[in-house]
Amino acid sequence: MVIEKLPALLEEIRACRLCEEQLPLGPNPVLAAAESARLLIIGQAPGTKVHATGIPWDDPSGDRLRNWLSIDRGTFYDESQIAIIPMGFCYPGRGKGGDLPPRPECAATWHQRLLAQLPNLQLTLLVGQYAQRHYLPHWYGSITENVRHYRDVMPAGYFPLPHPSPRNTLWLRRRPWFEQEMVPELQQHVKKILKV
Repeated sequence: MVIEKLPALLEEIRACRLCEEQLPLGPNPVLAAAESARLLIIGQAPGTKVHATGIPWDDPSGDRLRNWLSIDRGTFYDESQIAIIPMGFCYPGRGKGGDLPPRPECAATWHQRLLAQLPNLQLTLLVGQYAQRHYLPHWYGSITENVRHYRDVMPAGYFPLPHPSPRNTLWLRRRPWFEQEMVPELQQHVKKILKV
């Protein structure tokens, strides 16, 4: 039996061309991971800015997410502590209401192999509906309900979050409990896990 190593797997993923013909800007898999990572962030898929820079969450959504976590950019991009694995590794293109959903090939082809290489994970943030639909043991009917029931899935190591996109500002404004109650609890967990 061949034992897979994470650096070789990451190299293989970054060379992936599985759905090249469906990607309007071409393939540019964006992810970050190290075996020592204790926190995993599973989001949707890179937007155009992240596609261009190759840096995950390098946009206003990332700024808001870092604010929720109460960590600086240096900590956020420290692969030895935080792994970032989106549901789709490449920019999927634009649809009527925003970016298209993540390409399904990524999670189906790569996630299980990646997670097997991350033995030190203590918490996985499921950011947005695609990550939650894929990983939550139970779908509560909406993002709002998934997020509201975060304590139910924490024993499984998950913490569901809404997407931090500026497009979700109205969602946040209508649900002040998220930033007043959940974000401080999230920050406590992150602080303990990362020792920041």
